[in-house]
Amino acid sequence: MSSRIPWRARAGTALLAVLAGIGAFAAPVPAQADSQPESLQSVTYHGYRIEVPAEWQVVDLAENPRACLRFDRPAVYLGEPAEQNDCPAGVVGRSAGIVVEPITARSAGQATAATARTQRGKAIAPTAASSNDTIQIAVEDAGVLVTAAHTPETENLVRGVLASAELTSGAERIALPAAAQRSDATPLAAAGPQPGSYLGKGFDACTAPSQAAMNAWQASSPYSAVGVYISGSFRGCAQPNLTASWVTSQTNNGWRLFPIDVGRQAPCTNYSLKMSTDPATAKSQGVTAAAGAISAASGLGIPAGSAIYSDIEAYTSTASCKASVLSYLSGWTERLHSSGYLSGFYSSAASGIKDAAAEYNNGAYTRVDHLFYAWWNGAADTDTGSYVPSSYWSNHQRIHQYVGEVTESYGGYSINIDRDYLDVGNGSTPTPSCSGANLDFTAYTTVQSGSTGDRVKAAQCLLKAAGFDPGTPDGIFGPDTTAAARNFQSSKGLTADGAVGPKTWTALLSRGSTPTIQNGSTGEAVTRLQRALTAALGRTVAIDGIFGSGTAQAVRDYQSSRGLGADGIVGPATWGALQSGK
Repeated sequence: MSSRIPWRARAGTALLAVLAGIGAFAAPVPAQADSQPESLQSVTYHGYRIEVPAEWQVVDLAENPRACLRFDRPAVYLGEPAEQNDCPAGVVGRSAGIVVEPITARSAGQATAATARTQRGKAIAPTAASSNDTIQIAVEDAGVLVTAAHTPETENLVRGVLASAELTSGAERIALPAAAQRSDATPLAAAGPQPGSYLGKGFDACTAPSQAAMNAWQASSPYSAVGVYISGSFRGCAQPNLTASWVTSQTNNGWRLFPIDVGRQAPCTNYSLKMSTDPATAKSQGVTAAAGAISAASGLGIPAGSAIYSDIEAYTSTASCKASVLSYLSGWTERLHSSGYLSGFYSSAASGIKDAAAEYNNGAYTRVDHLFYAWWNGAADTDTGSYVPSSYWSNHQRIHQYVGEVTESYGGYSINIDRDYLDVGNGSTPTPSCSGANLDFTAYTTVQSGSTGDRVKAAQCLLKAAGFDPGTPDGIFGPDTTAAARNFQSSKGLTADGAVGPKTWTALLSRGSTPTIQNGSTGEAVTRLQRALTAALGRTVAIDGIFGSGTAQAVRDYQSSRGLGADGIVGPATWGALQSGK
């Protein structure tokens, strides 16, 4: 007799209703109305059963363990993936896909704080968090880890599939290892910012290679850098090997990583996930994408100071399309800068890169820090020909993808790759008020002599950026930090007690440029405002770099409580009050 998961939805009519409501599924080209599935198929693994559209491919990894777990076409993958998968380097886009694999020590390494866990009597699938457009559920009663990829357009479809789940008599319980369930565990860390300073050859592949493959290639290949797809709603391949432990191992072994995010594409393409044709909306979408990339990088131990590259595939440029792309990249760059990361941009040299170069000196757009350009001319250099003037992005800020989609083998491990040549370094530095520490907290509690932890490190970094040096930010509130805090407080006319409380936090967090911002604004100034309001009001204001209704209400509340005109617009008077610690 089968044991049903209590939160199971009635699959047949319910799932078809979801499908009918959203169209069949998003694909790299727009879905057609007549492509809606007419039937479902049941798929079972380890006693975990779901119902999926009959059109979805079902891949048994026991029969084909090296199959590429690709999400650019709808599929269900059952079983444990091989450590090395046969993935084409050129997979682009995402529709929907689900991986059901056994809970093992290896698969448990993929679990994060966002991973949901089934509990009897509690609905999971409808409410499980989606991180970077991926929902992950540990179904311990069946001993499986379920990873479901989607786009914004296919999220309801995927949740409908997950809600159809039931257990059969073959289900056997395997608990997720305790270490994987700890949300407070200190993440492993890369050996410094990535890719850091490096001149030489690298490669990128759709999925992170196995440790054995990385070791073999390190020993005998010409490459010492690897591009890794860490995030994005349009990332095409699953990443069964990509964990914080993998990142730490590679960077400790001398590999340089260049992290890549695949998000919304240019509006003048046929891709299913596109940025808006409205520049302001496109910029906001870039902010959102960057926030997801920062979260992914942080979870993998890739620190501030690293560059993250937004992958925008080739497009046929128009004035409108260019404005959307560069607006998206402005939001992308400003949000990365607000957390101390460098921004990179990958595209075809003949489209996106050429457009960025054309507006290099246009102050209406925030310039990216690094270029990563596809020009398959076979030349391992960073010459951009006629696409980009040699004086642009010339301070070790370039990666050239010079050959695409070739298979190479070293030490018995074959991988389909794109070949890259890197000349990278610190390049243009971001312009946040503080870099090298996490500044985003739901509450800015008072820290003082004897305090330790991330908030202390943030306070130290902010004090140093303001010109009051507490020494190296180490998260330990000692005498030097106390002295720096007192000196900063005196400069602002605050009580010089040496403790960083609400007023001092407010002044530190709001420090920087003071543009007029209001509902609809995005970027680094909005992020600083949201942090400062969280400290000043003593309540959580979402820190996402987007000035929405919640931020507007918080501004009005602050203005009212400080005797300012409560118009919800942050101009000189409001900035002045915040930067004075009021």
